[in-house]
Amino acid sequence: MFSKITVHRVGNKINGESLTLSQEELQLDEEMKELLGNYFISAFKSEEQFQFYSDSYLVNNPVYSAVSEIFEDKAKFQWESENIAKHLFEAAENPRVQAGEMFLVYFEGEIFESADGKSEKTDSIGIFKTEKREGFLKINPQDESFEIERDFGISLSKIDKAALIYNSEKESGYVLSVVDNNKNGDMYYWFEDFLKVKQRDNEYFHTQETLSVYKDFITQKLPEEYEVSKADQADFLNKSINFFKDKEEFKYDDFVKEVLVDDNVIESFSNFKSDYENDMQISISEDFPINNQAVKKQQRHFKSIIKLDKNFHIYIHGDRDKLETGQDDKGKYYRLYFEEEK
Repeated sequence: MFSKITVHRVGNKINGESLTLSQEELQLDEEMKELLGNYFISAFKSEEQFQFYSDSYLVNNPVYSAVSEIFEDKAKFQWESENIAKHLFEAAENPRVQAGEMFLVYFEGEIFESADGKSEKTDSIGIFKTEKREGFLKINPQDESFEIERDFGISLSKIDKAALIYNSEKESGYVLSVVDNNKNGDMYYWFEDFLKVKQRDNEYFHTQETLSVYKDFITQKLPEEYEVSKADQADFLNKSINFFKDKEEFKYDDFVKEVLVDDNVIESFSNFKSDYENDMQISISEDFPINNQAVKKQQRHFKSIIKLDKNFHIYIHGDRDKLETGQDDKGKYYRLYFEEEK
């Protein structure tokens, strides 16, 4: 449950819209607090975590500086909420960014899972922005009948933009959960221009990045260097995702020997990984606990599908040896072996 909440109306200055600041906190009954609390917290469904950063000193990050002041002294809540709203207003450099309400919320004792896997209670500050308006019907009694009126409001099904800052690891930029469900053609506005956050260097990050760089290698680089069929590519993808599902820890040497096997392919992947890290300015660990949620999220992109003209799609889930390719007078073909038809 939250103990403090305030709201400001933030327009888009590029479109000539204004910033309207509230002068005091909202006073809500318990039922409305519970409704809004569930609405806000339900936005965060991923274990992906972020941290504030700055090109110079962390204190020069406006949102980091403001939430630090609030965590130090809750009496500054309303004042700093106005500073955050002003910064959000200035961050809009794209006419497609929609106007909306910015809520600042102070949560008491939220459950937070620390880097060592332990659950602890800590205060947190939520920044939420509502943008989309949805139509709904209001039905009102009118004499012996009813009157139907159309109106527009904020849907409670999914919030547009959200950030939850835990009062933990201040020195490294706090720990954040961040969501942007309405990018409006501007993918940088919330994460970069306003919050200025980057993904935390943890097991979720290393799991995600290892799978991402491996997929790029199999689908882009490997076919350039070797004569590899679509079936072989699908087999590589299946083996890799199964490795991550079956293991609790990732060890680079075990992975490449079990999945890539060939020394030349392993060397090629090592070089590709190094180039990827240099280009992205990141460092991917070669030994880390595997994060299952990151595996599930990345698995969506590991679809082992062979598309044959406009006639057939072959979905490959397992044994590569039961799939053969060839060519005869009628054209190219795939031969599939199976034991049971379902």
